[in-house]
Amino acid sequence: MSFDFDSLIRAVADFPKPGVTFRDVTPLLADAGGFARCIDAMAEPWQGSEVQAVCGIESRGFIFGAALAQKLHAGFVPLRKPGKLPPPLVEVDYALEYGTDRLQARNDALRPGERTLIVDDVLATGGTLAAARELAGKLGASLVGASVLIELDALGGRSRWPQGVPLQALLHY
Repeated sequence: MSFDFDSLIRAVADFPKPGVTFRDVTPLLADAGGFARCIDAMAEPWQGSEVQAVCGIESRGFIFGAALAQKLHAGFVPLRKPGKLPPPLVEVDYALEYGTDRLQARNDALRPGERTLIVDDVLATGGTLAAARELAGKLGASLVGASVLIELDALGGRSRWPQGVPLQALLHY
């Protein structure tokens, strides 16, 4: 049975700056049935993959990642922005449009070889997802793939993801 997830994603023109259309997922999150179907749909490609840990990227990736971890019977590992986790940490710097940012995780967040899925809400230019992949690698993960709710196709973020490693997007804009 298909479900119209698009009806629960609000397009906000010129936010956060002129020319950008922001995809607001809060109506989806507020709809209990829609959110449950979303998590079911995002989890479906990974059933049988024996995912042991889900790494969610701060901040909306926490929402989808934690719910997917529950659905997949896996642990949840938050990939945080600086200053949110106590040491010892593993970290990765990455480029933004105007500057840099950093993702961090506890150095013991994953066991070596642990089968890991990376989750975020949106794939845009791919920088954050690439940094999360690098961070998971530094933690010793065996990367199963990545899952995002929304992929903004025109921004080409998928090109920064390695060929042969699954990357699933539920919605494309």
